[in-house]
Amino acid sequence: MTFSSFLQSIIYVWLDITAKKRDTTKQPYLDGPIADGREVGDMFYNAIAENEHLTATLSSDAGLLPDFTTVLNTNSPHLSQLDSEIATFYEHTARYKMDVWSKWLTPISWFAKLLIRVISVDMKQMNLPLDSIETSYGMSSEVIQLLDSDGNQKYACWLRKTNKENKVVYAGFYSAFEVLGSSQRFVRVVFPLPKGNVTVMLQVEIQADGSVKLLSNKSLKHTGYYRVHKTKRGIFKVQKIPINEIIHVFRDEVGKLRTDHYFAWWKVTFLHLHYKLKLDTK
Repeated sequence: MTFSSFLQSIIYVWLDITAKKRDTTKQPYLDGPIADGREVGDMFYNAIAENEHLTATLSSDAGLLPDFTTVLNTNSPHLSQLDSEIATFYEHTARYKMDVWSKWLTPISWFAKLLIRVISVDMKQMNLPLDSIETSYGMSSEVIQLLDSDGNQKYACWLRKTNKENKVVYAGFYSAFEVLGSSQRFVRVVFPLPKGNVTVMLQVEIQADGSVKLLSNKSLKHTGYYRVHKTKRGIFKVQKIPINEIIHVFRDEVGKLRTDHYFAWWKVTFLHLHYKLKLDTK
């Protein structure tokens, strides 16, 4: 057994013991794509398409969300101030190129980096850049639409790889999701993993300057970072991990679209990713 397999086994045992059994029919936002094998990689969307009878389409105009307004709070006092290019980015994500920088902070990052080096590299998923050198040549961005029989987008797979090494960074499956009992829709991102996934629920808030924050923290109901595990008996168990996220999409002082993405364990920030987004006009 490799050290990677051993560490994954430890995680599965931890989830079996500590995670809570959940009925995904009552909490359907926790029912997302799961990888059966040891790898996820850059072609996993084909497996999801086959399993769920969807059609996978790679489009140069595809977006993470067909209509960004569906995840906005219509009662927001800043609704009219929304920067229209932010909506364009989410509805036509594939049109944009991106440069990214990373900065790891605090001792918590040591453990996170260990998991990435030992596990994420092998399974080709959630392979966060360990330093800015990894992404110094930029990052590719492809959006694969997964459509149902009526042509409606069920998921958008946002596949990002490093240009220099062609290494999968993320294979995330995006959708707008309305939680039962809530009038608000959330951005749901599912990262398939072997025997489970990570599901992140994000609430969208428009700021007074027209920028947008996607937030996941314990003070916002239904948001969160959920580690979903499917046991050998087919039982779904879920552990809510105390990771908070802030994704701030904004224009800088010269009008360029940028994103600051922060990860925090409880209130201690351990990773800051910064993106410069540029519309590809060619």
